[in-house]
Parts: sequence; structure tokens; C-alpha cells
Amino acid sequence: MNAVIYARYSSDSQREESIEGQLRECREYAERNGMTVVGTYIDRALSAKTADRPEFQHMIKDSAKELFEVVLVWKLDRFSRDRYDSAHYKHILKKNGVKVVSAKEHISEGPEGIILEAMLEGYAEFYSAELSEKIHRGQKENALKGKNNGGGIPLGYLLDKKEKKLVVDPVTAPLVIEVFERYASGETVRSIVEDFNARGLRTRKGRAFNINSFGSLLKNRKYIGEYRYQDVVIAGGVPAIVPEDLFYRVQERMEKNRHAPAMSKAKEDYLLTTKLFCGKCERMMVGESGKSHMGVMHYYYKCGGAKRRQGCDKKAVRKDWIERVVVRLTMQRVMDEEKINRLIDAILVMQEQEDTTTPALRSQLAETESAISNLLKAIEQGMFTTSTKQRLEELEAQKEEILVNIQTAELQKPKLTREQMTAWFEQFRHGDPENRDFQKRLIDTFVNSVYVFDDKLVLTYNYQHGTQTISLEEIESALGSDLRCGSPAPHPHRRGCCWPVQIQAHEPVPPSGPPDNAHVQSADAPRPFHRQ
Repeated sequence: MNAVIYARYSSDSQREESIEGQLRECREYAERNGMTVVGTYIDRALSAKTADRPEFQHMIKDSAKELFEVVLVWKLDRFSRDRYDSAHYKHILKKNGVKVVSAKEHISEGPEGIILEAMLEGYAEFYSAELSEKIHRGQKENALKGKNNGGGIPLGYLLDKKEKKLVVDPVTAPLVIEVFERYASGETVRSIVEDFNARGLRTRKGRAFNINSFGSLLKNRKYIGEYRYQDVVIAGGVPAIVPEDLFYRVQERMEKNRHAPAMSKAKEDYLLTTKLFCGKCERMMVGESGKSHMGVMHYYYKCGGAKRRQGCDKKAVRKDWIERVVVRLTMQRVMDEEKINRLIDAILVMQEQEDTTTPALRSQLAETESAISNLLKAIEQGMFTTSTKQRLEELEAQKEEILVNIQTAELQKPKLTREQMTAWFEQFRHGDPENRDFQKRLIDTFVNSVYVFDDKLVLTYNYQHGTQTISLEEIESALGSDLRCGSPAPHPHRRGCCWPVQIQAHEPVPPSGPPDNAHVQSADAPRPFHRQ
């Protein structure tokens, strides 16, 4: 009689030795009972509460090939801990001429055997449910004490194994703050990921960073000290790494980008996308286009609330008009020599701050060297195999890569001079306001938000201190009368409207910073309103 063995283990307390023990006892049972073992099916670290187990399903499928007549299991709970799953799959096996046999539970073929098997399966399901309840209760108690309940350790933290609590990692915590500050100041997740990988930084598992790595990182409330486990929420249950105001600025920007229209899909480039808001309802204004009865295409920004008829009656604003006003006013009001010198002073101070890349790389180097040392000790004790040789080569290559990255990081540390920074800012002072690339770069760097009211514009720059109001006459005098029309005119003889402009300013923080050799991080760039 041909038989196959099905073995399984699920919890962290069981290991590969558990599988070996199951196989050994099943083979001994087969030998005593004249069975020939023709194959094995093994599921590792998978619960029997579900039938969604790859090798289990493979075995059920193979039973139709008439290659074996018996499925040997160590105990019936290895097959299933759900009575309904057990009955269902035993029925399938029975139709294929296969029966399930327990090597440790002696179940007779008569009616009493049916009752015993049902009792064993019921007890297995009861044990599984009770164990789950105990584990959940224990984990909830841990949570109430702020103890870690397993899972991955977020970047920036270490696990205190004695206290079973998260503590701040002084090496990687500065990297977390850097990610939040750079994203809050306007950088994209992709550019931050590319920069980290170019610097040779790696995740806790030694892999390159990807967009998903930072997507979940930026939403993780542990960084503001909030401990969460199911319905347990403890403020201050974890040591905070990121200031709350910075964390919420990041959430605000992520939410705004989530609802932003896909600019890449638009034929016309709307430069103020994600920065232009309705002054009446504070919703984002989005790009729109349409043809007049003369066949002329018009481009404009429209309030999302008015577009979706959510109670706002704000009129649309002509695209060219608002973009040119913002560009011209930004050049005139932001790029003056006094503000540039103040910003350069701030950057010079920032350059003196401690580098975060090199300490992280040196930490990776220490971990790699420790792994190499442990492997060499194992080899000295006679554990030299093809696998250990391959792993040693991988670690040596990893060490060489980290050393190169450290040297590269140290070589790329030259600090920018005041003259270099001044030259970088000069490109904005003397750029061509009619050039689309220049307009986009200027807006992305300096404009925080623009609110459109019926009688004014409120521009919030990445500047601090002071508010200025500019009359319509001053706008016309400075920018020309060609900027008079504000909203799109559905009829050729209808005039648009114009507004006096109110400028709100906050400390300038270019999101991209001076190119290549320096990065500028925002201290704060608050929005003037809470938006829906």
C-alpha cells in the first residue's frame, strides 16, 4: 500500500525539528504496517485553521492521480483544526480512494472510531480557538504596558529585548527625521528613495529602499509616540522621533497629493496643481479646459467644491492669468537680496550639522563584520559547507560595498560656499518669466499655497515675517494691463474680474535646495487654513 506523509508546523515555538520528528514517527508507523512511503508534503509556519496551505492543496490535487491510498499524519490536528475543512477534504480524498491515518492516535475502523475521530477533531478545533484567545489576551496585556507584540521594527527604533519595548536607535533615527523634513519641504518620495540608495543606505534587512518603504514610514504614528495594537491606543507609549507639527504637515501633503489630479495625464501643464485653493470653501482648485462657441480652447482652474456642486459658487480662474501673476509677484516679492542673504546664512548653519549618512553606513559595516566573524568561528569549529562558503563570499562583497559607500560619502562632503549659494539663487532672480520650465521650478521651490477670493489673492510663500497688500493699480503698474482678466469668459465680450493681492510670507525653504551638494530642510511652512 502506497502512502504519503503530510507534516506541518505553525507557531514560533515549533521549528524544523518538529517536522523531522513528525516524518520519523510517520515512517516508523508505515514500516510497522507494511506501507511504502512514496512522497512527503510539508507546510512550514502555516496554521491548520485554514486550508489555504500550498502543500496541503498540492496533496489533495495529487490524490486524484491514484498514486497513493493513504495520507499519513503525525496527529489529526496536523491535517486540519477546522471540523468543516476536515470533513470537506476527507470527503474529496475518500472519493479518490484515499484515507487519512494518524500515526499516534489509534482509531479503529468501526463506528466507535468515527466517534473518536470526531472528538479528536473537535478537541483540536477547541484547542486552537482557546490558544488564540489566550494569545490575544496576553498580547493585549503587553499592549497596555507598551510592550512590543512582534512584527517588524520600524526604521529608527531598536527592540530592548529585556523590557520588550521599542527604544530610539541613535544611528537611524536621524534618517527618519530627514525623510519627514524633506517630504514636508516639497521633495517627492521617489527622489528621497533614489538619494538614500545612491548614498548606499539600506533597510534593516539589508535591502535597497523603495517607494513602499517610505510610503508606510511616513504614515507610521509610532514616530510621534503613539502605540497602537488593535483597540489599544496609548499616547506616549513609544518614544517619539518626529515632532507632531512636522508629522501632521506630512500627512496633510500626502492627503493633498492623493486627491490631486494626475498632472502627467493632462495635455496642458497646470503649474499650480496642489497649490491653488478656493478662498470660499478652502477646497483645491483643479485644472479644466473647454472650447468656446468660436472653437477657441480655454484653460482655467475651477474650485473642486463648485465643480462637484457642494455648495460653493466660486467662479473659475483663467489659467494663464493666475500663473503669470504668481510667477511675476514671486520674482518681485521673494527674490530680493536681503531675503536671499538670510536664507544663505541659514544654509551655512545647516551645513555644520552632523552628517546622518556616514553613521548609518558605519553601523551597517559593524553588523556585517560581526556576521563575518561569527561565520568564521563556525568554520573553525568544522561547519564548512557550500552554503557557509557562499554566505561568507556574500558578506565579504557586502563589506566591500559598504566601505566604498563610506568613502564616497566622505568624498561628497565638500561644503558649499556663500558664493556658490548666491549663484544658485541668482538663477531665480534673473530667470525668464515666460519660460515654462523656469516658471515650474520657481513655483515648486518658493510657492506654498495660493488662495483665490472674489476680491483678493492670498499667496503663502516659504517665507516668514510680514504680510503685504498690493492694490490692483500696483499690480497693473508692475505686471501690465494684459493681466486684467481673471476668470474664463464664456462670451467673447464679457470682461473677467481682477483682484488686489495680499501676500503672506513664510521663511523661504526651497524644496530641492541648491543642486547636487546641499539639501535645505524646512523648519516650518504652515498653511493659512485647514482645508477639507
